[in-house]
Parts: sequence; structure tokens; C-alpha cells
Amino acid sequence: MQRAIVIGATSGIGREVTQVLTSQGWEVGIAGRRQERLQELQRKNLNIVATQQLDVTRSDAPERLLQLIGKMGGDVDFILHSSGIGYQNTALDMEKELATVETNALGMTRIVGTAFNYLAERPSHEAHLAVISSIAGTHGLGAAPAYSASKRFVNHYLESLQQLCHIRRLHHIHLHDIRPGFVRTPLLADGHHYPLQLDPRRVAEDIVRGIRHNRSVITIDWRYRILVALWRLIPRWLWVRMRVVSR
Repeated sequence: MQRAIVIGATSGIGREVTQVLTSQGWEVGIAGRRQERLQELQRKNLNIVATQQLDVTRSDAPERLLQLIGKMGGDVDFILHSSGIGYQNTALDMEKELATVETNALGMTRIVGTAFNYLAERPSHEAHLAVISSIAGTHGLGAAPAYSASKRFVNHYLESLQQLCHIRRLHHIHLHDIRPGFVRTPLLADGHHYPLQLDPRRVAEDIVRGIRHNRSVITIDWRYRILVALWRLIPRWLWVRMRVVSR
């Protein structure tokens, strides 16, 4: 694998994965909403070979992704979708809920569906398609309803695409569901306290390592793997009575 595209590369996990890939000699094309941030990153990193302004909530996002692929010579080995938002929203503010669904579910579908179709047309070329989801998809979270529900949607969508690969015999496409816990990124800078925060660079390194090892589900950090295993043992009737919130 030598050429990658990162959507949501201007901050957080996407930015860190970009830096890890370029440090390992990859040529990377980056996409995000803020053109000036994209250009700034490109000026600082010679291995960032192309940029594309792209907003996953807009209907032209698929076209812009294909334009970026064209700028990469139409030959991409790895596509990472790392664009998402989330809120703690116990007040159930509808503006926040709908914005979360628009970005994390509809926006993800626009990008990942387009990327999948592009890769499906290149059966002679092994390629990897990865999406940042979350351990929040394990159960519904009352503190963040739309966020946890949208991440569950991501989990099932990727599982469905993986099955679709077998139905259509698209064995050259490798799908990866990346499930971090709390990562120390601007997304968490909302005044709440979050336990077990992870260093974004180490998370990015784990992601790239997991892709190389072709793991279909990548839960970041052993502590979160244990936590998720315990969560899954809790029956629904008990889970909904628990107060799973951050202070």
C-alpha cells in the first residue's frame, strides 16, 4: 500500500493518521471542509500530494471525492473516512441531534458508498476502506443519543458492505471498522470530563497497524476492549437503568 486518501484530515484522528502515513513514506491526498487548513498541511508536508475541499453533508461530496481520487492519478490503496461530530445532549436539542445524524450517518454513507463503488470497479487492485466509528455503538447512550445511534449505524453499514463483498465476490476490498474510545481531540473539548483519554498519535499508529494486519474490527486500546466486552454482557433491561454519563 502506497497511496491513501484521508477524509476529515484537518484535525483529530484524521490529521494524526495523515502524519503517520506520510512519515512511513505514503503519498496522501487529504479532504476536509476548511480549504485553508488543507493547504497549510500540504505546505508543511511534502508527502501530502493533493487536497480537496469537501463537506460530507453536501450533495456534491461524492463528486468531490472522485475529483480527489483523480488528483491522485486514479490509483488509491487506502481510503479513511474520519469525519464525524458528537455531543453530550441530555437536553435532546434537536439541532444537535439532526446535525449528528446528517454528518455521522448520511455523510458517512455518501462517502463510503462512493468509495466502495470506486474500489469495486478495480478488481485487480487490493485496497482498504476504513471508517472511524466508536465504542459508543455498543449500546445506546442516554447522554448522547444521536451519537451512539449513528455509530451503531456505521457498525452495521460496514458489516453489510463486508457481506456484500462476499455476495459480489469483491475479495480485493478490505473493510475496517475502527472503534476508539475517548481520544484527546478537539471533539472532546466541550467542558466535560472524559475518562481513559487516549493519545491521538498512538491511536493513529494503532489504526495503521491494524490496517496492515487486515483486521476488520479495530477496537483501540486493551482497556476499551475489556470495557466493550463487559458492556456486551449487560442485558437491555439493566443497561437502560444505568447512568452512563461523563461528569
